[in-house]
Amino acid sequence: MNRSELAEFLRARREALQPEDVGLPRGPRRRVRGLRREEAAELSGMSTDYYARLERGNGPQPSEQMAAAISRGLRLSLTERDHLFLLAGHSAPRRVVRGDHVSPGLMRIIDRLQDTPAQIMGGLGETLVQAAPAMALLGDQTHYIGLARCNVYRWFTDASSRLIYPASDHAVNGRVFTAQLHRMAARQGPHGQAAALARELLGRSAEFAAIWHDHQVGLTFNSEKRVIHPEVGELTVHCQILLDPDQEHSLLTFTATPGTESHEKLRLLAIIGNQRMTGGLADQGQGHGQKN
Repeated sequence: MNRSELAEFLRARREALQPEDVGLPRGPRRRVRGLRREEAAELSGMSTDYYARLERGNGPQPSEQMAAAISRGLRLSLTERDHLFLLAGHSAPRRVVRGDHVSPGLMRIIDRLQDTPAQIMGGLGETLVQAAPAMALLGDQTHYIGLARCNVYRWFTDASSRLIYPASDHAVNGRVFTAQLHRMAARQGPHGQAAALARELLGRSAEFAAIWHDHQVGLTFNSEKRVIHPEVGELTVHCQILLDPDQEHSLLTFTATPGTESHEKLRLLAIIGNQRMTGGLADQGQGHGQKN
C-alpha cells in the first residue's frame, strides 16, 4: 500500500469533483475546491473519519470492497479505479463485462435524478446503486451479499422478496426472472456465473426447477408495474430502462402518471426518502445485493 500516493490521488480526485457533478447543491458559502471530505465519504458509504484518514495518509489499508466503494463514490473511470486499487495494495480487478464498477456516465445520470426512484442494476440482477427515492419505494437492495445479491435467487429462496408485488403477479414475475437467467446463462456459457446460479437454484427450489426446464426465453416485464408499499399501499409505476452495453448494466427509473394517486404517493415517498438520507421494493429490470 502506497499511503502517500493514495492520499494525494484521493485528494486530487475529490477536489476535481464539483457538487453539481454528483447531484449536490453548491450552496452560497462553499469555499472548498471540489467536494468536502464528508461529502466524498457519504458518497462512498463510509465514515468521514475513515475517509479523512486515508486522505491524510495514516489510515488502514482499505479492503477491495472499500476500494470499489470509493471508486464509485468519486466517479472514477476504469483506469482510475485500477490505479486506486494498485495504490491501496491490491491487484487491479480483472476487467470483465458484468462487473460491479458503474460507469461515470451512468453515475452522473443517477446523480441528477434525486427526486425520482432510480437504481443501477447488474446483469444478474444485482442492485449496485440506489437513489434515495428508490430505497423509499422498494427498500434497500444494496445490502445483500453472496448469491442473495441476485434478484432471481431471492425470488425463489426468500418469500419476503415477493411481498412488494401483488400475489397475482408472482407467477409471471418468476417466469420472467427465470427467462432472463436463461438468456444470461446462454451468453456466458456453462462455466459462467449465470449457469452456476442456475445450478444452485435447481438444487434449492422445486418451483424454479419446474420453470427452468420449460426453457421459456424472451419473456420481459411490462413497463407498467404494480408495487405494494407498507406505508402508502399499492402504486402503479412505469419503469424505463437505459442500458450500458459495455458493462451490461441497466439504469431503471420509476415514474407515475401525473394527476394519479400513484403520482402523489411517489411524491410522498420521495420526501420520505430524502428525510431518511439527511437524518440518518424493485427486483425487476433487464439485469438486476452488504454495502461496500
